[in-house]
Amino acid sequence: MNMKSKTLLTLTFITFLVFSKTNAQINLGERALGALQSGMAAFTFSDDDAAKLSKEAVRKLDSTNVVAGPKDGYALRLNRVFGKHSTENDLKLNYKVYLTKDVNAFACADGSVRVFSGLMDIMDDTQLLAVIGHEIGHVANHDSKDAMKVAYRKAAIIDAAASQSDKVAELTDGQLGQMGSAMIDNHFSRKQESQADAFAYEFLKRNSYNVNAEEAAFNVLVNLSQGETGTFLTKMMSNHPDSKERAEIAKGRAQADGLYKAYIAKPINNKATTTKVPVKKTTKKK
Repeated sequence: MNMKSKTLLTLTFITFLVFSKTNAQINLGERALGALQSGMAAFTFSDDDAAKLSKEAVRKLDSTNVVAGPKDGYALRLNRVFGKHSTENDLKLNYKVYLTKDVNAFACADGSVRVFSGLMDIMDDTQLLAVIGHEIGHVANHDSKDAMKVAYRKAAIIDAAASQSDKVAELTDGQLGQMGSAMIDNHFSRKQESQADAFAYEFLKRNSYNVNAEEAAFNVLVNLSQGETGTFLTKMMSNHPDSKERAEIAKGRAQADGLYKAYIAKPINNKATTTKVPVKKTTKKK
């Protein structure tokens, strides 16, 4: 996946966000699909299997993308905003920032959360938390496990031996790269997306954040879709929940709880701030 590609807005791994058009695709032919249907009939796939493979695939993604260092402004902001939630919903989460203008974020079955700096450039802290809360929802609801199972099948099917096994096989470096791309390119059902939206709302509410940030985050995507990439975005979003509709649903939840109020976005600061330590003046001994 080329992180320097031209930014294109479309729905991401959890379709709350968007991913780059240049993400690699895995194409399965009729023979592969036949093997998938017959050879994988008895295949079992546990949460541990999903976590193990997700960890390996994310490690591959981390090695092929520019990751913000610990002193980078984006990394410092994400740690400040999200660090306190690294064990949310009994999940042990790890998180990093990919430095790219692409607008994206995704979460995996092992608890890995990756946020693109392009997203952090357009959403304030609470909107960002709404997005990440949605991502956590897919992990908590086991959607990510199911997505990893599909991605594994697609990657392992390339290897005939792996496709015929009832156990999770070790994947090659190339297969891990293909699976990482498939994870980002995966699409959840409308029901799964709606359930993750509800999880994000409850995440904000449970942690005493402004729940109206969820509606606002969707509206940011609506506004982006009306820009120069609108035609492309509309085409790619045809099989996914509409952001405007989901914004209205989020608004309805807030109204039902008596919490609705027009959201006012706060300033965004992705720069590292440094505190200058005063230099103590010394006097020369006479």
